[in-house]
Amino acid sequence: MTPPVAELPTTLADAHALILALAAERQAIEAENSHIVSEIATLTAANADLAAVNQAADARIVELTAIVKMLERTLYGTRSERLRSDKPSDEQIAFVFDEIATGVAAIEAELAKAGGKDDKPQRAPRPRKEFGAHLERVEIVVEPEVPPGCERLEKVLIGEDVSKRLDVTPAKFRLIVTRRPKYIYRNRDGVVQAPAPPHLIESGLPTEALLAQIAVAKYADGLPLYRQEAIYARDGVDLDRSLMAQWMGKVGFELQPLADYVLEKIKQGERIFADETTLPTLAPGSGKTQKAWLWTYARDYAHPVIMRSSQEQEPISMGFSDDFRLANCA
Repeated sequence: MTPPVAELPTTLADAHALILALAAERQAIEAENSHIVSEIATLTAANADLAAVNQAADARIVELTAIVKMLERTLYGTRSERLRSDKPSDEQIAFVFDEIATGVAAIEAELAKAGGKDDKPQRAPRPRKEFGAHLERVEIVVEPEVPPGCERLEKVLIGEDVSKRLDVTPAKFRLIVTRRPKYIYRNRDGVVQAPAPPHLIESGLPTEALLAQIAVAKYADGLPLYRQEAIYARDGVDLDRSLMAQWMGKVGFELQPLADYVLEKIKQGERIFADETTLPTLAPGSGKTQKAWLWTYARDYAHPVIMRSSQEQEPISMGFSDDFRLANCA
C-alpha cells in the first residue's frame, strides 16, 4: 500500500526501510494468494471425489431398487408378470433383505468417508447383545501417555471405559505327527513298540476332528464338497472332493448304529410326525434323473427326536399307510 505524500521518507535510510516494508508486504500477499489457490484446488478435488461417491451411491441405489421391485413383482405381481410360478421361500426373501442391508451399509460408509465423520450427528449408544460366558475373554488395557510434568506424581484410577468386540480365530490346518519308537533290550529277544492309536479311517490321512469339520459343513451348513475343496485350497491344502466323499461314506457307515438308535427312540413315541418330499436324483447308468423321496420323522413334543432318511432307505411303517412307492426308492 502506497503511503500518502505527507508520509514520504525524507532521508535515504527512511526510503530504504520503506522499500523493505513494501517488499515484505508483497511477499505476504503472494503467499496468501498461493494458499488460497491451494485451498481452491483441494476443494475442487474434494468436490470431484464427492461427485464420484454420489454417482456410485446412485448406481447402487438403482440396483437395490431393482432388487426390491423384482421381489415385489415376484410376491404380489400378476401371474403373467411373475418370474416363477411358486413364491420364493423364506430363505430367498431373507437373502434379498441381506443384500439390501449390505448395500445400504456400503452407501452410508462411502458417504461418511467422503463427507467426514464429524459432520454426522452422534447417535445414542445402543445396548449390545450379551454373548455367552463360554466365550474366551481377552482383555487389552490401553494406558494413556504420561503428560509432561507428571512423571513423578502418583496416578489415581477414577474410572474406565470398557468396549467389547467380537473376534474370531480362523480355522487352521496342522499335521499331527505320531512317532512310535522301537526299542530292544540287551540280552533279550524281540522288539518293543507301543500299538498304533485307533483311528476312524485306519492308515488314512484325516483325523476325527477333520472328518467332523467336513461332515458338519456338508450336512449341517449346506456346504458342498466342491466348495470345501476350494476353501481348503486357499490355505494350501489340496483335498480332492472325491476323496472327501469316500471319507463321508466311511463316517456314515460308522454312524449307522447311532441312526438306528435314534430311529428306535422315534418308534417309542406316542405320536410320530412324518413328512415326505420329492426331489430329482440321477439314475445310475442312464444319464437321466428320476423322482426320489426324502422322509423326515419327528416324535411328540415331550421328547423331540428328528430323523431324516433318503431314497436309499425304506420309510418306516407304523401302520398309517402302505403306499410308500418302494419301487422307485431303491
